Amino acid sequence: MLGVFLDTETNGLNAYRHRVLEIAFKIIDLRTGELKEAYEAILHQSNDEWKRSDPASLKVNGFTHEQTIRGKKADIVAAEITNILQRNKIRRGEAVFICQNPSFDRIFFSQLVDPDVQENLQWPYYWLDLASMYWAESIRKGKENPQHFPWVTGFSKDRIAAVYHLPGEQHPHRAMNGVDHLLLCYEKVIGFGC
Repeated sequence: MLGVFLDTETNGLNAYRHRVLEIAFKIIDLRTGELKEAYEAILHQSNDEWKRSDPASLKVNGFTHEQTIRGKKADIVAAEITNILQRNKIRRGEAVFICQNPSFDRIFFSQLVDPDVQENLQWPYYWLDLASMYWAESIRKGKENPQHFPWVTGFSKDRIAAVYHLPGEQHPHRAMNGVDHLLLCYEKVIGFGC
């Protein structure tokens, strides 16, 4: 089973108005932890797209319009992503996507690769989230020690990292840093191997 650990940085939270600024992912063998392939790209933003940016989001990720002007066009990024996922045989039943917040990342990912294309290619429709994995594990631990319950510890990625004595995510946020931090947390919460 393969895991596509994925993160996006966007210029806002509304997928109907905002765009993906950066996307990154690593394809990992979930049995061994072996890296199969990694990808990251900054996407070009037109002046009109950039004008719709939410300043609060840009404060988190630190992107400037100058950086995105040099980015790749969305259709190029979509083709590169498609080629990588196809080359690595990312298919339903053989792989899953794993994110910190898949309800956010998936809708922005779908700006790049149309959901009908994803369906035709039989890409996984399971987008798993770290917070739920942590929630289940901390409920189990909380039955023995109430201090482990997720409502006590918190369950943001940085709070999960703190529970396991890991560093928080680097600032400003960048997609590949988010992927690396996600992997670090996943390895502590779930681990690799059979």
